[in-house]
Amino acid sequence: MAALKPASSDWPIGILFSRTGVTGVTGNEHFLGTALAIEEINAQGGVLDRLLAPVVYDPKSDPEEYRRLATRLMTEDDVNVIFGCSTSSSRKAVLPVIERNNGLLWYCSFYEGFEYSPNVIYTGAVLNQNSMQLAAYLLQNKGSRFFLVGSDYIYPRESNRVMRDMVEQHGGEILDEVYLPLSAGPDEVAEVIRDIQAAQPEVVFSTVVGDSARTLYTQYAESGMDPRQVPIASLSMAEEEIRLIGPALCVGHITAATYFNSLDNDSNRRFTALWRSRYGDRPTSTWSETAYNQVHLFARALERTGSLDTAKLVRTAHAVRYDSPEGQLEIDAENNHCLLTPRIGMCNASGQFDVIWQGSAPVKPDPYLSSFGLAEFWLA
Repeated sequence: MAALKPASSDWPIGILFSRTGVTGVTGNEHFLGTALAIEEINAQGGVLDRLLAPVVYDPKSDPEEYRRLATRLMTEDDVNVIFGCSTSSSRKAVLPVIERNNGLLWYCSFYEGFEYSPNVIYTGAVLNQNSMQLAAYLLQNKGSRFFLVGSDYIYPRESNRVMRDMVEQHGGEILDEVYLPLSAGPDEVAEVIRDIQAAQPEVVFSTVVGDSARTLYTQYAESGMDPRQVPIASLSMAEEEIRLIGPALCVGHITAATYFNSLDNDSNRRFTALWRSRYGDRPTSTWSETAYNQVHLFARALERTGSLDTAKLVRTAHAVRYDSPEGQLEIDAENNHCLLTPRIGMCNASGQFDVIWQGSAPVKPDPYLSSFGLAEFWLA
């Protein structure tokens, strides 16, 4: 979609998610969740009787394009607030642009942590809100022999480093740790499948993303490996990608996330109904839901400030609350990350996730893992 100059009475905001390229599926989920929230808010009259006016670009899964388009948004399109980036590499690419221009990035992907910027609101989970709980569940219920496979960029390498430490701290064994290029094809994935079969793990922990992730799950099933016996456990495999792979191939695989389409609460029922009315049978997911949430958090902060000034928005965002489809949300003033409730789901034959464990309350974000260890997360 080409950029349109907002009317002078509107609130200009930038949208920077990849709808094409190797991460196009998840980026498109982020885009659709963002668009749905904007449409909903505008249908109710906008914020302070002014509409949200998105200026939209597709960076095509290219970090350099992310950097170029972020610069264009802030220097040519007069945009100060950007919703965007689905991977850590894209976030790292735009962060200097955001900080140099004193803008505000709303970043909704779960990620590896170890970052803080006064110019970023991080609304996705960090490792003490998903990975630690997943490690505890797997060690208690699936076994101690782990095979780690990831895409070759920042998030998978950092996530696997932390997973390795947690597993080894608690008596488990890492049999192998391998990485695939983001653009890995079927032959490269097939080699990893052969490595998994040779290693005979009890758990495969995958941080593979994009097209390669769907190929991995498909070939895993075709190889004869049974997810109900040896599951692929992930932080990223969600409902839309399960639909594209085919639910029958994914029964038994496990994902740790703060949101699943199947959550039974009034806010999620309202969200999924709104989603279906706009997008049909396509399922909601953690990718679309977190993107949807952060627009509503922003709108609540904007309503209080009446200004797109970064410092004012950030300060006010710390005080807002939002009853989201995954539960009550708030932003920690210490680190600009959200308090979130961790959940673990197992894929069923309908392509949804049965929640097999969830936290009793939202977990305070600890992006620097200052309280590293599993003791406080060990599952009853």
